[in-house]
Amino acid sequence: MPWFMKEADEISRQEIDELALRLVDEARSRFGRPLRRVLLLPPDLTRAHSGVGPITETIYRALAPTCDVHVIPTLGQHRPHTEEENRWMFGSIPHARIHAHDWIGGVTRVGTIPGSLVAETTGGLADWDIPVDLNTMTVTEEWDLIVNIGHVVPHEVLGFANHNKNYFIGLGGKETICRSHLAAAIYGIENNLGRLVTPLRACFNWAEERFLGHLPDVYLQVVMRRDAQNRLVTSGIYVGDDLETYLAAARASRAQNITVFDEPVDKVVAVMQADEFRSTWVANKAVYRTRLVIRDGGELLIIAPGLERFGEQDAVDRLIRRFGYTGRDRILELYRREPELQKLAHGAAHLVHGSSDGRFTIRYAPGHLTREEIEGVGYEWADLQATLARYPPNRMQEGWNTMPDGERVFFINTPSAGLWATRARMGDRLDDA
Repeated sequence: MPWFMKEADEISRQEIDELALRLVDEARSRFGRPLRRVLLLPPDLTRAHSGVGPITETIYRALAPTCDVHVIPTLGQHRPHTEEENRWMFGSIPHARIHAHDWIGGVTRVGTIPGSLVAETTGGLADWDIPVDLNTMTVTEEWDLIVNIGHVVPHEVLGFANHNKNYFIGLGGKETICRSHLAAAIYGIENNLGRLVTPLRACFNWAEERFLGHLPDVYLQVVMRRDAQNRLVTSGIYVGDDLETYLAAARASRAQNITVFDEPVDKVVAVMQADEFRSTWVANKAVYRTRLVIRDGGELLIIAPGLERFGEQDAVDRLIRRFGYTGRDRILELYRREPELQKLAHGAAHLVHGSSDGRFTIRYAPGHLTREEIEGVGYEWADLQATLARYPPNRMQEGWNTMPDGERVFFINTPSAGLWATRARMGDRLDDA
């Protein structure tokens, strides 16, 4: 059940820390035992802007004097943090206490989501079993408390991020991630975005109840919004150990993080920050979160000064370079006959998600990839320096901007923090209970 929550126009850093410490106190009381060994599960650096790093540090420092505390960033298949990145995100937490999730060799099978349930939730579009392989340290070692810390925001696979996504994707194994992502891709990214319970989320809810119910865990979920000065501020903290805790946070995110338009937009200019987004695997959140608002024939321009690769792993990078972001139908057809795509099904799903299916132009202004590389995967290219001169992020305002020559563009500084869509494309999701 929900333990407690706080909602406000802005929750201060001090208040957030107080709520994190309240979680620790309530955990001691609710579980009725001393906290000798605790595991903290925050997101990786692609969610750093949400302030989850300092929250993790606050809980660690409160427990560390008398408790054996460990941290596993829920990387999924993203690249592990360097020591410098851990220090940047988690402050004073010792690097030796922060463990990198190994999605290939560091997982243990705890069960299977049956294909019949996958078929039922997806309307028969996907019908395969999804094995549930999770981080071995998490599911085989003894813990007095597990704290899942994360940012609830619209998401392309699960409708909204966080909650049990931390387990099944963030700490998932290769087969779990591959099969679940492909099922979500076949169901359709534009059907998933902003939905409280997507087919895959329903499968994960089922699996959490059956396979993880014994874990002494609790969720601390953050919701953010933009204030009158267009700053991202924390507006909600939701703490609890059940589905309703997630739903409360997701409803708040739906109300605060989805910008609804009556008419589609001709051109969106989005910035993906260099210290968080270094591959199209994560920078393509700009594609996911704006695709429901861009007019057919329109353009998405992504300013990505940190972009240096396509995939988070070398094998996925090679796959993206070989097959490209060339449309849902083509990728799914290739998947049926290409062993490389079958072996890396999550990569195939990513290629589906990252294509506009010819509806609009996706143009990248990258910091470290060449024109040939960008165009080689099916995107259009723009020179970074020329783009920064024309659309200087530090002088653009969030929302509508009219350029000196009369061009009107919609500017988004942090696409990963929201969802932009027309009312028609959102349909009943805005009212879904």
